[in-house]
Amino acid sequence: MGVECPCGVLVNAVSRRNNVRFNGQMGTVRGDLMYMANVCVTTLDTSSLSLQFTDTETMGGVNSFTFTANSITSVVCNREGQNCEVTVTGTGLINGVQFPFEAVFRDQVASANVDIVQSFVITGFFDQNGAAPVAQGSIVALGCQEN
Repeated sequence: MGVECPCGVLVNAVSRRNNVRFNGQMGTVRGDLMYMANVCVTTLDTSSLSLQFTDTETMGGVNSFTFTANSITSVVCNREGQNCEVTVTGTGLINGVQFPFEAVFRDQVASANVDIVQSFVITGFFDQNGAAPVAQGSIVALGCQEN
């Protein structure tokens, strides 16, 4: 078994029918978000994170994109009651152009609660525009367990 991660997050989540914002565009665009992450503070160089947005509103899905982190610079875990919130920052690429990002994932412990992507901002390009609910168990925070 590998070394336990003192702070990180595993994400395999989809949130459908979200109204997101793009820099330089008026209003919002509706679409589906797919989040993938395998991030640990002790192995930032081998951590991975991506966001895929599928534009379901615009003819031809012109706003669809895939963002892939190419450098994860910070992972912060905060315990909030029974829940754990993990903030990941760094830079990533969209069509070869680099942007800074900040993603906040919230692992809700209670099985009745959905997990939440609290925010995902790609500076100068995209903002998911508020919290996005995802299926319970699709976000697994590492490092907030009670000892």
